[in-house]
Amino acid sequence: MCGIVGWVDFQRDLGAEAETVRRMAAVLAHRGPDQEAWWTGGHAAIGHRRLIVIDPAGGAQPMVRDGCVITYNGELYNTDELRRALLDLGRRFETRSDTEVLLQAYIQWGPACVERLNGIFAFGIWDGNAQRLFLARDRLGVKPLFYLPLDGGLLFASEIKGILAHPGVQAEVDAEGLAEVLALGPGRTPGHGVFRGVRELLPGEALVFDRAGLRRRRYWRLRSEPHPDDEAVTRERVRGLLEDAVRRQLVSDVPVCTLLSGGLDSSALTAFAARHWREQDRGPLVTFSVDYRGSREHFVPNDFQPDADEPWVRRVSALLGTEHHTVVIDSDRLAGCLDTAMRLRDLPGMADVDVSLYLFCREIKQRATVALSGECADEVFGGYPWLFRPEMWRPGTFPWSPDLGLRLRFLRPEVTARIRPEEYVRARLEEALAEVPPLEGEPPDEARMRALTYLNLTRWMAVLLERKDRMSMGVGLEVRVPFCDHRLVEYVWNVPWRWKTAGGREKGLLRQALAGVLPGDVLARRKSPFPKTHDPAFLAAVTRRLEDVLADPASPLRDLVQVEALLAFAREEAGRQHRPWFGQLMSGPQWLAYLLQVDAWLRAYRIRLRL
Repeated sequence: MCGIVGWVDFQRDLGAEAETVRRMAAVLAHRGPDQEAWWTGGHAAIGHRRLIVIDPAGGAQPMVRDGCVITYNGELYNTDELRRALLDLGRRFETRSDTEVLLQAYIQWGPACVERLNGIFAFGIWDGNAQRLFLARDRLGVKPLFYLPLDGGLLFASEIKGILAHPGVQAEVDAEGLAEVLALGPGRTPGHGVFRGVRELLPGEALVFDRAGLRRRRYWRLRSEPHPDDEAVTRERVRGLLEDAVRRQLVSDVPVCTLLSGGLDSSALTAFAARHWREQDRGPLVTFSVDYRGSREHFVPNDFQPDADEPWVRRVSALLGTEHHTVVIDSDRLAGCLDTAMRLRDLPGMADVDVSLYLFCREIKQRATVALSGECADEVFGGYPWLFRPEMWRPGTFPWSPDLGLRLRFLRPEVTARIRPEEYVRARLEEALAEVPPLEGEPPDEARMRALTYLNLTRWMAVLLERKDRMSMGVGLEVRVPFCDHRLVEYVWNVPWRWKTAGGREKGLLRQALAGVLPGDVLARRKSPFPKTHDPAFLAAVTRRLEDVLADPASPLRDLVQVEALLAFAREEAGRQHRPWFGQLMSGPQWLAYLLQVDAWLRAYRIRLRL
C-alpha cells in the first residue's frame, strides 16, 4: 500500500515542478513510510510514497516502461495469472512486483486492463505516447482516489490532503459540502469530495484525461439476474470463494496477521488463514484483538453490543492455535487523538470509533505490516439490525442515520436554512435508490431487501472502508478485506434474501457455509460491532474540551451551532442512553466528539466557507 499523487497540465511544462509534486506526496508519508520518489516530464508530474509489501528491491515507483509512468496504491491478488498471460503475449518483466504486472497490463490492453484485475487498487498512469492520464479504482472502493479538475489540467491523490498541498488550491467548502458534513457525516455521498471542486473516483470507475477533456466510465457495477444455483451448491460456492480470497490475500514479503474479534466473520478468515499457514509450515498465525481499560467494569450489554469479545477471542485463538495479542486502549487517549483521526480522514469522522482503530493499528504495526480483516461481511451477507427491524428505517433518511433530529436541534437557524439538511439527505437517498438494478419479476419483499442491501454495499460500506483505510494507513499498516473480493460480492448479491437469512438468522447463509470450519457456538454468536469504550471518563473529557472550544470567541464552530443549547446538552443529557444517530455506536457522546472534530477541521485546514 502506498500514497499516490499526480499533476497533469496541458497548458504548461511541468518538468521543473518536482518540488511541487514532492510536497504533495510528502503529506502522504504515513501511507508510504519506506520510500519516496517522483517523476516529471512534459505535461505530467507524478509522485509516490511507498509501503514495501512485495518485491522490496524491484517494486520502486514511479515505475517507467515503454513511455508509460505508473503510481499505484494497492495489491493485485491475481498477479501470477496476469503475468503468465502477459508472458504468453510476449511481454517481458524486470521485477516480480505486481506494480510492473499492472503497468505491463495497461501497455498491452490499454484502459480495458482494469476488467482483468482482482485486487484492491487505485492508480494513475501517465501515457506519454498517447499524451493521456488514466486513473482507476478497484470495484468496491477499498482504496481511495480523489481528483480536482483545473483549467487545462488535473490533480489527483490518494487523500484530499495531497491535492490541498498544491500551492494553487484553496481549501473552500460551499453549502453542499457543509451539508455533507452536518447532515450526512461521517458518511459521504460517493464521488463527493466535500471541499469545493474536489471529486472522488467512484468504486469500479476509470477516468481518462487528455487534451479532449475528462471522460469517466464505470467498468464494473452490480447486476441483478436470477441466481443459478440451489441452496446446497450456493453454500459450497460461498465457502470456496471466501477461502480462495483469503488464500490469495495472504501473499506478502512482510509479516502478516489477522484481526480477531471472536465473531463469525473474523473467526472464519482466521480459520482459513491458520489452515493455509499450517499447510505451508509457517508456524502459528499471529492474531490481534482490541479491548479497553476498565471494560469489565463499564460494559453493559445492549441490542447493538450483546456481549464482550474477550472470552470469544480466547476460545477461537486456542481452537486455531494462533499467537494472540490483545491491545488494550486507555479511554483517556481517545479524546486526545480526535484531531489526529480527523486529519487522517481530512474530514470529521467517527470520533472515538475512528481513534480506537487508529490506536489499535498503531500497536499492530509494531509486529506486522499486513492484516486481514472481516470488514464488509455484514454488508454482503446481511448482518445489520436495520435490515430486520423496519422501525429503524425512517422515511427520508438512511437506515444507519435515523436521528436527524439530534443534528438539527443544535444548528443555528441560518445554517439550517442555507444547507437544508432534511431536503439534502432525502435527495441523496432518492439518488441511491434510483441506482438499484431491478430484477424483473422479483417479489416486492425481495426487491425491498435488494434495495436495502444496495444501500449497505454502496453507501454504508464506503464509510467503513474509508475508516479502515485512513486509520490503518495512518500508521503504515495495510489492511486487506477478503469479504470485498468482487467475485464473492457478485455471487452473493443475487442470492435470494430468504437464503441469506437461512435459519431465521442474520448472515444465515454464511453461518451455514462455514459449518465444519468453526464450532457451533461461534457460528451462532450474535453480531457485535467493533467495540467502543463505555467508560464515562470519555464523555467527561469530551465535555470539558467542548466547553473550552465554545468559550473561545475564535471558534468557527460557534458560527454553526446554538452554543448555550449545545452546552446544556453536553452537561446534562449526553451521558444518558440515546438512540444512535449514526451506525450502531455513535450516540450522544460521539455527537459532541464529532462537533469537536468539525471545529478542529475548520481551523486546521483554514477552510473558507462559501455559503
